[in-house]
Amino acid sequence: MTAPRPSPFPTSTSAFDPPKGLQPTPALARLGTESAFEVLARAKALEADGRSIVNLGIGQPDFAPAPHIVEAAIKALHEGHHGYTPAAGLPELREAVAAELEPRAGRRLDPGRVLIVPGGKVTMFLAILMFGQPGVEIVYPDPGFPIYRSLIDYSGATPVPLPLREAKGFAFSAEEALSLIGPQTRLIILNSPANPTGGVTPEAEVARLVAGLADHPHVAVLSDEIYARLLYDGRKHASLLAYESLDERLILLDGWSKTFAMTGWRLGYSYWPQSLVEPAVRMAINSFSCVNAAAQFAGLAALTGPQDAVVEMHAAFDARRRQVVDGLNDLPGVGCVEPGGAFYAFPNVTGTGLTAKQLETALLETAGVATIAGTSFGLFGEGYLRISYANSSENLKEGLQRIGAFLADRGVA
Repeated sequence: MTAPRPSPFPTSTSAFDPPKGLQPTPALARLGTESAFEVLARAKALEADGRSIVNLGIGQPDFAPAPHIVEAAIKALHEGHHGYTPAAGLPELREAVAAELEPRAGRRLDPGRVLIVPGGKVTMFLAILMFGQPGVEIVYPDPGFPIYRSLIDYSGATPVPLPLREAKGFAFSAEEALSLIGPQTRLIILNSPANPTGGVTPEAEVARLVAGLADHPHVAVLSDEIYARLLYDGRKHASLLAYESLDERLILLDGWSKTFAMTGWRLGYSYWPQSLVEPAVRMAINSFSCVNAAAQFAGLAALTGPQDAVVEMHAAFDARRRQVVDGLNDLPGVGCVEPGGAFYAFPNVTGTGLTAKQLETALLETAGVATIAGTSFGLFGEGYLRISYANSSENLKEGLQRIGAFLADRGVA
């Protein structure tokens, strides 16, 4: 069993300073953060001071939602949809989500097992707190979305990182994942296509993992598939939903933010094992009651309406992906494997002579380019940067030129 590692993520110890006499739970000090928002705030502050900043840090499509999506929300408001909805979501939206997921599953799905939530993070929050407690272990990808580790720490569970390696294109290894499962493991978190690496795990590797999980019936699986429709070069999404053997222990996470450029709408969905639907809905009632009604009508229009905007955005991301990978591989001290999905590149920057955090800081403060250090996504992210190509081709070109000039000034060969 891999020994637990100290959290690489900043805790709130310095920022969380309650007035003398107040005694909030110490668990708050275990909560990490998402560095992309910290970098965004610093980039905005520099812009406010008159600096020109190219933001290649934030994972947010630079496209607007399709007009019919916005119109559906406006129409819902005009029609008087201002009240509470069922806690699990509008019935018609849950039905549309089940229909959306059925091609992944290869079978009919039960809309009653769909939960509409205010953003993908909420599914993580519900699932990790449902299984996380002192004395248990949760396996999670590293480098991976930082909120996985943050919430595991907060729950009191022991985080067990599953390394994602450049040599495998940042796909997870089924053999390695299975080797990390022990008697105390209660949940394994998987993400493909992946943030921050853009890695895509092949179907054969997914199948090996599922076969091995048969020996570990006490382990639930959280499959984060938020980038499922952002795949390139003819790749097919290998969803864990396709394996009926996982039916009663798979929690699937997806939503509207990435595919439909609806990040600010805070709209996500999840598909739960039948036995966990009631506790998940109960947690929802205790936390957010229900999701914004107008946003749900917009989500319905997104799933059931024209998909032209999705196709156009995908084509733009694919072109930018090639531009970014070629540009990064032309830089001194930098090498980048081609990402198979999402809208991130994860270049190896060890040849620059700087740590990931040093390079992130220097590029922002000196070159005016916002990036995210790989260590913001885990200990195995050292030596890498996350570059988001959810930005215009012109800005990507400018950002790469600035990075190149910065490295040249440092004498990186």
